Amino acid sequence: MESGAAARGTKTRAKGGQSGQSLSSRRTPRGATTTVDTAALNRLLAALVGMRDGNFRKRLTVSGDGVMSEIAAVFNEVADRNLHLTGELSRVRRVVGREGKLTERLETGACEGSWVAAIENSNALVDDLVRPVSEVGRVLSAVAEGDLSPRMELRTQAPEGAGHPLRGEFLKVGRTVNNLVDQLSAFTDEVTRVASEVGTEGKLGGQARVRGLSGSWKDLTDSVNTMASRLTAQVRDIALVTTAVAKGDLSRKVTVDVAGEMLELKNTVNTMVDQLSAFSSEVTRVAREVGTDGILGGQAHVPGVDGTWKELTDSVNLMAGNLTAQVRGIAQVTTAVANGDLSQKVTVPARGEVARLAETINQMTETLRIFADEVTRVANEVGAEGRLGGQAIVPGVAGTWKDLTDSVNTVFRNLTTQVRDIA
Repeated sequence: MESGAAARGTKTRAKGGQSGQSLSSRRTPRGATTTVDTAALNRLLAALVGMRDGNFRKRLTVSGDGVMSEIAAVFNEVADRNLHLTGELSRVRRVVGREGKLTERLETGACEGSWVAAIENSNALVDDLVRPVSEVGRVLSAVAEGDLSPRMELRTQAPEGAGHPLRGEFLKVGRTVNNLVDQLSAFTDEVTRVASEVGTEGKLGGQARVRGLSGSWKDLTDSVNTMASRLTAQVRDIALVTTAVAKGDLSRKVTVDVAGEMLELKNTVNTMVDQLSAFSSEVTRVAREVGTDGILGGQAHVPGVDGTWKELTDSVNLMAGNLTAQVRGIAQVTTAVANGDLSQKVTVPARGEVARLAETINQMTETLRIFADEVTRVANEVGAEGRLGGQAIVPGVAGTWKDLTDSVNTVFRNLTTQVRDIA
């Protein structure tokens, strides 16, 4: 497609009634003498000066059939082709350079020969300039979408397959982009590995190792490693304390330097250890007082506990309180028995072995009371009323109590026999 200037040049030649073929057929023979108008030469000179100075819009009027008409027509064609070339360069510069349409190229138009070669070379220059930009865009677009596998080609791809390697700044840009993607790929691989080890496999202590990094990439890698290292130290310190607690060592505390939610976790673990320590100390104190020192009535006091710890403390205190009430109730009855009071019974609520103990003590007290009543009755009959032959009847006795009853009855029986024999 011809430019507007080329179309205008064609119209100018048509107006003068000349064409390239007609001019050749009407060209003045060699050796002939031609009269040249001085004014026409001056116009030609002015037009050539304008063309030399870059004014390709100047045109000469084509008139007549002489050599000056041929010169004017050729001059106009040269101006048209120059104007077409400069117009195409300007258009492609605007479309490619400013509008970003990288596929736009110069159009050949009606040019031929070196004019075509100039346009083709210009297009080849644009191709060479655009290709690295397109490659950079392709690679960076893939990187932006998370695909780190593409790399920038370091060799041009010609249609006939005979490309040439990049050189100079193009090669530098290509290597820089590929190095960037390589570092990003290595960085993501290492960060993914460390994250997988820590977050999925539970393997602490991992560090990202990316060689050849500098600047922000090195800072970013160091930040990831610092995060992993601190997380490792924090988790291991907490694990050390909880392991010690599980083994019964309540002297350890989480001491690692933390902030945020990890600080809250640290404080929670330390509070738990403090409460466990206080609970253990109080339970140990109450157990020692009751079990070793024989001091009843002790209660565990663990300030600030809540939930299960409070329920556990209350259970220990309830146990100590019940045990105190039961032991004191049994002690009261046995003391009364020791003091000769056989009227009291163990009435404290109890279950299991303590209930059986209370029942045994009550049975013992009842047996003692019956035994005492029977011995007193027989003694009163014999000693006060003079009624011989009485026997103490204590039902359900066994062991020592039966032996003692039998001994008393033997005494009364022997006394009765002796007195009656004398009588």
